[in-house]
Amino acid sequence: MNHLPEAFVSQLHLDLLGGKAPAIELVRIEAGLLRCTVSFALDEEVRQDDWQLRLTPAFEPTFHWAPHLTPTDRHIIDQHCFRSPALIVQDTARTLILIPDLDLLTADSPARWYMDLDAPRNTLTLGMSASRPEEHVLFVREPGAVYPAGQVRIGFYLMTLEDEAVRADPWRPALDFLWRRWGSPLYRAGAPETAPPERYVERIYDWAFAHWQDAVWQQFELNGRQVGACVFIVDASQSPNYPGPYSEREPRSIWNQAWFSSLRSAQGMYRRARSTGDETLLRRAQLAKELALSAPQRGGLFPSVLATEMERTLIDGVPVNRSQGWDEAFWGNSNRNPLFPWTRGGTIRQAPYHMLDMSWTALLMVRWHEELEPDGRLLAYVRSYADALLALQDADGYFPAWLEQHTLRPLPELAQSPETSMSVTFLLALADAVSDPSYRQAALRAMDAVLADIVPTGRWEDFETYWSCCPYGADELPGRRVARNGMFKQCNLSMFWTAEALYASYRTTGERRYLLAGERCLDELLMTQASWQPPYIYVEALGGFGVMNADGEWNDARQSLFAELILVYGMALGREEYIERGVAALKASFVMMYGPENPKTKRQWEAAFPYFGEEDYGFMMENYGHGGETGPGGLGMGSFTIFDWGNGAAAEAYLRIRDRLGGELKRRYGIEL
Repeated sequence: MNHLPEAFVSQLHLDLLGGKAPAIELVRIEAGLLRCTVSFALDEEVRQDDWQLRLTPAFEPTFHWAPHLTPTDRHIIDQHCFRSPALIVQDTARTLILIPDLDLLTADSPARWYMDLDAPRNTLTLGMSASRPEEHVLFVREPGAVYPAGQVRIGFYLMTLEDEAVRADPWRPALDFLWRRWGSPLYRAGAPETAPPERYVERIYDWAFAHWQDAVWQQFELNGRQVGACVFIVDASQSPNYPGPYSEREPRSIWNQAWFSSLRSAQGMYRRARSTGDETLLRRAQLAKELALSAPQRGGLFPSVLATEMERTLIDGVPVNRSQGWDEAFWGNSNRNPLFPWTRGGTIRQAPYHMLDMSWTALLMVRWHEELEPDGRLLAYVRSYADALLALQDADGYFPAWLEQHTLRPLPELAQSPETSMSVTFLLALADAVSDPSYRQAALRAMDAVLADIVPTGRWEDFETYWSCCPYGADELPGRRVARNGMFKQCNLSMFWTAEALYASYRTTGERRYLLAGERCLDELLMTQASWQPPYIYVEALGGFGVMNADGEWNDARQSLFAELILVYGMALGREEYIERGVAALKASFVMMYGPENPKTKRQWEAAFPYFGEEDYGFMMENYGHGGETGPGGLGMGSFTIFDWGNGAAAEAYLRIRDRLGGELKRRYGIEL
């Protein structure tokens, strides 16, 4: 091991496999970059539950990063989490990055690979073992790995750097290497393989407003006002081809929340209607705006969800969930919250006000007024909210996450969190729209608080981190690192909101420190983007996003939200890697759609739901492999579509990017949207 730099690596230990010692090849690729290939020549089949190589840094790291949490010695980072796989440690002078050799994993691996990062023991591990998902979603070793006679290879690249810029942004070298080595060649060859976005947009609106209209489009009178929007969620059983009675998966409702935003989707509908002259679609978009404006304000605050009562009934002897209709609709808030969490039976009616949801909706109202059609009601509505928001800003500059519904008392959970960043972006947009410096001042004070406290530590905790489908650590982890990994439980939504807010702060002030900090946040976000196409992911994967370091999604719908910001940073920094990643994210936003344009995905849908047919073209699950497992026979495919966090959101992202960035992308990069 005399090629390993002593200033960075004190020890590299490799297990035997079937009693055999490995052959090791170390190749210096360039300054600061080594490739290590470990080979075993097996005379006969070997059954061995676990194999590891363990690397010990020659320094005590002050920073640790891994793509997934391994809170105990039982846990591993299964290859299912290898989107942009790396283990990164650094101290005040040195950065060490281990990246699995994905060519070997793609070519001939007989067993699943994994990684592990043990901060207290100062050990980076690359291994092979069977595994299974546990909880939602961590991974643990399982017995049963088998290696056939012949050659078994595993390997990694090792980056060693002493650079001030890398200390400030430890993900940049890994991202650059992963994209140059695997991502960009695939991208330039056409990956992810998709049809032109316009074709998908046609499919989406045909699905929502023709084939599935009875289930998707909701239009009714609310307090004497005609309103409408696409329903929050529809289940595969609501397909016109389903042979039995349908059942509604969650309460029939319409959301204007940080994920599920009918007002965001309606902006896509508006842009489409404006470009095609579709008056019916334009009217539907405007009805969604009317619904958003119908949310009753209480001292400027407003609810985010309009819901109906549900009942359990028997139809043809089958128990199903059905709505009681919009006549008895009620306002509430997202049940993804710490007070009454969805995972513990919390309801929309009980839920506290969520500042994040209100700020996102208010930002969309400003954008509607500024970009689509002037409407003074929108500005009046959001100014009332903005004044309430400023009154809630604490002494350190943060805005609270939640307010108890009845007392409006701020909850202690995430009282100082990166959810504040969304309010920064909203307030800066409003300050530009109405020329009020008080909004700008409050926004920059909040931005500086997040920049000082959240960004350096990676405390990316938001509502999704603990109070969605992955409750691991909700009771004991908020505000605390997972000791074994030296990391917080993290969600990439708050990375996005912060990178977006930092860019807005840069545009407002011209201060380059905001742009550089935003680049750091964006790079941390991009470590959750797929930089290659794994053979065990049975749909197109390049450019798609995961969610957090304790969940299993590929191709999550958030990629449609992220794509524009990645492109904007690419243009601001002149970084072609970002441009390619942004376009790949936009293309990946359509990958999960059922239809002939996505042959790989279509096969998976039909394996999971054999009754699907042409009337279902446009159906689109929000992600793939959510539970940590995939398979060629449809394993990993979900069972529902959320228009506002799936197909409708993807359409909005494309139409917005086309309108706002399409000309510059064509002029500067030759990219035709």
